[in-house]
Amino acid sequence: MEIYSTIFSEVKLLKPNIYSDSRGHFYEGYHAQRFNQALGQEITFVQDNHSYSHQGVVRGLHYQIQRPQGKLVRTLSGSILDVVVDLRRSSNTFGQWMSQVISAENQLQIWIPIGFAHGFAVLSKVAEVLYKTTDYYAPEHERCIRWDDPTLAIDWKLDAISPILSIKDESGILFKDAELF
Repeated sequence: MEIYSTIFSEVKLLKPNIYSDSRGHFYEGYHAQRFNQALGQEITFVQDNHSYSHQGVVRGLHYQIQRPQGKLVRTLSGSILDVVVDLRRSSNTFGQWMSQVISAENQLQIWIPIGFAHGFAVLSKVAEVLYKTTDYYAPEHERCIRWDDPTLAIDWKLDAISPILSIKDESGILFKDAELF
């Protein structure tokens, strides 16, 4: 597994070792010992989430203020623009965001630790996203920042496509009013 740094020292891009031949390819999508060794810390995942979405769907920006979740995200089919926002008030990158195309083709994964909001936009016709979480979903603690927050000014790479949002995401709050870490 190869590990790449991002603008946030704690957020990492991971590229698995891929073994290809005339039949196709094989890779380990997750190996606890190698993952923990690569990050230099002990991470335990308790839940897998799998989403299927159409082009133009935007999910997020989500986080849990109590029972926060670290997430390991990968795309099984299609392509997404994965977005991460630093919500840690004590961080020198507080309020900054980064994005990365994660696709079945590039087979990148992204590790998003506690303290960050997460969302993604579907760039391909459809996309299936699988992500592991370090704590269980707790709807009473979930928070949502507006995908189009003017302070964050995230470029979702949707071009002329109007985003498709859930009711929860349509009613997200502004970054300036968000509960933070």
